[in-house]
Amino acid sequence: VLGSDTSLKELNMNNNNLQDSGVIHLCTGLKSVNCKLEILSAAAQEALLKELDLSEVKLGDLDGGKLSALFMDSHSKLEKIKLNNCRLTEKSCSVLATVLSSKTILKEMNLNNSRLLDSGVKEICEGLKNSVCELKILKLCDCGLTDESCSALATVLRSNSSLKELDLSNNNLLDSGVKKLQNGLENTNCTLENLSKLHRPYLSDHFKLLFSRLSNCGISEEGYKALASALRSNPSHLIELDLTGNDPGQSGVKELNDLLQDPNCQLKTLSLWDCSITEKQCLILTSALKSNPSHLRELDLSGNKIENTGVNHLCDVLKDSHCKLEQLSHQLALCA
Repeated sequence: VLGSDTSLKELNMNNNNLQDSGVIHLCTGLKSVNCKLEILSAAAQEALLKELDLSEVKLGDLDGGKLSALFMDSHSKLEKIKLNNCRLTEKSCSVLATVLSSKTILKEMNLNNSRLLDSGVKEICEGLKNSVCELKILKLCDCGLTDESCSALATVLRSNSSLKELDLSNNNLLDSGVKKLQNGLENTNCTLENLSKLHRPYLSDHFKLLFSRLSNCGISEEGYKALASALRSNPSHLIELDLTGNDPGQSGVKELNDLLQDPNCQLKTLSLWDCSITEKQCLILTSALKSNPSHLRELDLSGNKIENTGVNHLCDVLKDSHCKLEQLSHQLALCA
């Protein structure tokens, strides 16, 4: 029926013993170019679905009623939704904010590659600040954001939010945005563990951070300084930092060195892939690994011209009893 030229728009098959084989048959019909079905319901009395991946489906502006019903049903077990590259717009954000402000068990939301813009993210932040929101992971890569979004996100980080991982890669945040994030990261209510990837798409100096990805965000040495200050705050929960593709310069490397030696810094993973680190900068950076306490367990220096001198110094550091490093980048062949 679904594969024929039928006018069927809605099909409710709730509480039937379809099993996997039945769903496979249904999917055959759904794939047909003749299928005009808009609503398919196949819920069990006790829902089991925990993850929903709608990536690449061109949803556009979300239907608030349908999405809210999906998450706020008393039987819903949905913890994770992927809406990557679904052509969502800023108009969808009020719907998402409503979902986040409601009593759900949603833990992860992927909104990458959507034109949410600053106005949309501000709406989402209102939902994140709600005390019932349990979201732990939010991905906003390439969403057309600027430093304005960082003010709203910093407010979330200060609000005793449950957020643990934030991805802001490929947004034009600049140093001004990082400084605004700093205000949130330094707050004692901030429990963010992963801020990651502050890549450099346009400028010569950029920065990346750990469990909240900030790659390609147009950050320079001033951004490094702000982030290092935030990570030295008491307490700092941040444990992973990814600065891939960003040139920290001499002052940025010095900031990282001082950061790693600070007792309040809990950083365990540092990625500096292709950051134009020189052999001299390598000597400065790795000297921190001899400090006690240094919590760093994983270091990636792939793609940097640290030369033989830098590698020899790394070997000396690894022999030091204070060095707790467990994993050193496996692509030293790319390090000249």
